[in-house]
Amino acid sequence: MDFNVVGWFEIPVENMERAIQFYEKVLGFNLERHEMGPLDMAWFPYHHQGAGAPGSLVHYPDAYKPSTDGVLIYFSAKSGDLANELVLIEEAGGKVLQGKTQISEEHGYMALFLDSEGNRVALHSAK
Repeated sequence: MDFNVVGWFEIPVENMERAIQFYEKVLGFNLERHEMGPLDMAWFPYHHQGAGAPGSLVHYPDAYKPSTDGVLIYFSAKSGDLANELVLIEEAGGKVLQGKTQISEEHGYMALFLDSEGNRVALHSAK
């Protein structure tokens, strides 16, 4: 297979400034904001080569509502060990739902959290 199955993702937000601050603090990179009329987006960084899919925070109250149910997005821990990002969650305005948990020796570790907007999101790392 020469393409990623996931082509794009969008995370609903109620307060774009708060959500940008949360994700920049926890994940350690800058988001690029694009305001397009009533649609307000903040794009996560993306490299066209390699694994992963691009995505965005989205503020558009008529069509997007934060949720703890439904699709679950896993962010790769930039540090290589999700414990480093996990300690930033509550300080950034989120809540840890499930601490660092081993999936298997082969698949590494995961953790679940609520972001600043009330979305259930996950972190993943090999160690």
